[in-house]
Amino acid sequence: MSDLELIFTMLGEKTTTEITKVRDSRGFIECKDSAKEGGEVAHDARKSVEKRLGKSLITEKNFLSERKEKKQLGTK
Repeated sequence: MSDLELIFTMLGEKTTTEITKVRDSRGFIECKDSAKEGGEVAHDARKSVEKRLGKSLITEKNFLSERKEKKQLGTK
């Protein structure tokens, strides 16, 4: 992940946590709703930044893909 991808992921997670605490969400459905809203906040923020930069922030970088490639090459 790029730095910005990580930042927006963290934004979604922290927002979800705060929504869950404020609403005292309990159970799967309530927590699912909080997570959806937290994700929407991060999505909206990412789209806003992409619009201002004129480019997508999503990269092809993937830790799991890099790890798999290294394993195939016999390196750690």
